[in-house]
Amino acid sequence: MEKYTFPAGTLAVLESMQQPFAVYQFVDKRVVTLALSDGFCALFGYDDREQAYYDMDHDMYKLTHPDDTARIADAALRFATEGGKYDVIYRTRTPKSDEYRIIHAIGQHVLTDTGVRLAHVWYTDEGDYSEEHDVGHFELNGALTSALHEESILKASHFDYLTGLPSMSYFFELADAGKKVLFERGKQPVMLMFDLNGMKFFNNKYGFAEGDRYLQAFGKLLAKTFSNENCSHFGQDHFGAYTQREGLEEILQMLFEESKTLNDGNSLPVRAGVYLLESDSDSIGAACDRAKLACDAIRGTYESRYRIYDANMRDAMLQRQYVLDNFEKALAENWICVYYQPIVRAVNGAVCDEEALSRWIDPERGMLHPDEFIPVLENAGLIYKLDLHVVDLVLDKMKRQEAAGYDLVPHSINLSRSDFDACDIVEEIRKRVDAFGVPRDRVTIEITESIIGSDFDFMKNQIERFRALGFPVWMDDFGSGYSSLDLLQSLKVDLLKFDMSFMKKLDEGDGGKIILTELMKMASALGVDTVCEGVETEDQVHFLQEIGCSKLQGFYFRKAVSPEELMEIYAKDDAIGYENPKESEYYEMMGRVNLYDLAVIANDGDNSFRNFFDTLPMGIIEVSGDSTRFVRSNQSYRDFVKRFLGFDLTHEGSSFAKYGDSFMNNVVKTCCEQGTRSFYDERMPNGTVVHSFARRISVNPVNGNIAVAVAVLAITEANEGTTYAGIARALASDYYSIYYVDLDTERYIEYSSPEGGDELAIERHGEDFFAVARRDAMTRIYKEDLGYFLKLFTKENILAELEQ
Repeated sequence: MEKYTFPAGTLAVLESMQQPFAVYQFVDKRVVTLALSDGFCALFGYDDREQAYYDMDHDMYKLTHPDDTARIADAALRFATEGGKYDVIYRTRTPKSDEYRIIHAIGQHVLTDTGVRLAHVWYTDEGDYSEEHDVGHFELNGALTSALHEESILKASHFDYLTGLPSMSYFFELADAGKKVLFERGKQPVMLMFDLNGMKFFNNKYGFAEGDRYLQAFGKLLAKTFSNENCSHFGQDHFGAYTQREGLEEILQMLFEESKTLNDGNSLPVRAGVYLLESDSDSIGAACDRAKLACDAIRGTYESRYRIYDANMRDAMLQRQYVLDNFEKALAENWICVYYQPIVRAVNGAVCDEEALSRWIDPERGMLHPDEFIPVLENAGLIYKLDLHVVDLVLDKMKRQEAAGYDLVPHSINLSRSDFDACDIVEEIRKRVDAFGVPRDRVTIEITESIIGSDFDFMKNQIERFRALGFPVWMDDFGSGYSSLDLLQSLKVDLLKFDMSFMKKLDEGDGGKIILTELMKMASALGVDTVCEGVETEDQVHFLQEIGCSKLQGFYFRKAVSPEELMEIYAKDDAIGYENPKESEYYEMMGRVNLYDLAVIANDGDNSFRNFFDTLPMGIIEVSGDSTRFVRSNQSYRDFVKRFLGFDLTHEGSSFAKYGDSFMNNVVKTCCEQGTRSFYDERMPNGTVVHSFARRISVNPVNGNIAVAVAVLAITEANEGTTYAGIARALASDYYSIYYVDLDTERYIEYSSPEGGDELAIERHGEDFFAVARRDAMTRIYKEDLGYFLKLFTKENILAELEQ
């Protein structure tokens, strides 16, 4: 959707209005400001209208009281996405003053002549806000509660226009009086907050009118359960109620059951948060906040449930408030820094990427775990500031690393869903990367599977924008959700990063190994690289190498460290080496080959299968001049080599060795020299014939080394009699080339041997056999005989001879 533009005359009229007024539009999941009146600028202390437009588009709530930010941001988002009426009260200050004022904002949607939906919002100044006493964080203190009860705020109505229930401000007044009555009667009052799970999708599916009818039905159910004056519609799908503690569980279970029958059974699960008031002095506003927090704590559930507020939630609230109060200071004074964890290439053991991980090192509280501040910043809509700060630190580190003479491997940066709502994060990152002069393909964007699935079409567009600009995009935490495979059908990413839960399941039985193996095969077929997180043991490393995992990450290699510690590690020459970026494609090709193709199933009870393996024996050989080394192999290949050739590949890849008479040297040489696929039969000392295959994978552009995949296809016992391979071997002494031709399609396979040899090791596949044969004859047949050959060697003549 494109941004709407007012005609010049209309915009001038709107901007000249003396009433505080604004017009917004929801474009690509972001609120865009279209018009701000003179009254708006005066109310919010802006002398410069352009600065007002900039703040509204980039940091709308930067001057809002921290206790109110999340609440009104949530209300604004629901208003933009679900419709209805926007009606919020909050505290804010101006750029010129540190004193807060109480603002009442009312909004509604208006359709233009062209059908574009715009949001018109009016603002009213309800007077100064002052703290009369310290009631702690997250409470709507006495002064604000009193302001909510002012006649100027209640002048519109004491009741909600949609449900007929008391409005939020009137409900606060009723609840405050009701709690006193309950305490006088020796009863414990409780505050309840309700939220309907999935209202956004309900509206999208059935329409806003049907959604309003459902809200009305739920409001009537609350009025029936608690009485009309004991509950309220706070806005959107948020409801509140108060009652007594006695019999609460039975009341809620009854309400949950009856809610299933609403709207002819087309209903939604109900979440409920409960706060138990302890004394008559408890603030109703604070009780609502805490009940809402308990309600949000079960946000991820998809059945009707309730949760009672407890001390742990209080500690979480205090922690949340500390983060919000100190976030800007933490950025300015570099309390928030970036640690780096290496991502290691599976086939060469070198660092091919580094992941940037934010750390908050607080002067009072020490190291804050990311789980303690990242979700808070996400919910408050501030995470984009952190992520852009991380981008700046990463780019600075990369330039310093390059200046120190180290290879510049890509660095991955994690983004949050709310980054895309707060700003144009794609453009913000592009500007920073280009300004630092860092190649875009050196900055990788990590986006979790869950945020992609939350709004697929929008996120697909953002990913395509990143990739079109040259930034690689990884899907993080792949496999942690339920939509993984559906996403891959219509979304192109450069790498899948498997959730560390897969590593934990590897030791729980074969099921985990089978699932991860098949997922790797799928990724390889799609041409997508892979990373596994949480690698901690050598056995895990070997298994992931076998199944074709491209890259590995975990404590087995190194934990995340600060850039200063990282430079000290490299200064001591005690670090995993960086990969030469010029060789990255070569190693990517080598690492994608899956060595776990379950082709042959062993039967331990049948001795006739003793020379077969439960997995096709496969390995990767790297050739350097006349020397080779085994880079990767699966367990079946290691067993084969030990059984038939007598040497151990447990410590493969350590060094190159000269060519000898060992198995497969001829077939590997053929691949390296001619770049062809080669089949080869080798007779073992005991007479057993091993049928093998090799294919050249890639050539290292720096040193010319060649990677070759080899596989054992079958093993034939010495006494199994004549085989096609034996017949071909016998013919090889008399013929340089033998062709197998499909006369219907003219596709062919050429088996050829070196002059004087008796092995058919070289294989060529092709089409249009007769045309190719006549062309080859130009260089292979004596000039005097060429005309005679061309006359006779036709498909018709060959068919006639065969028929005769």
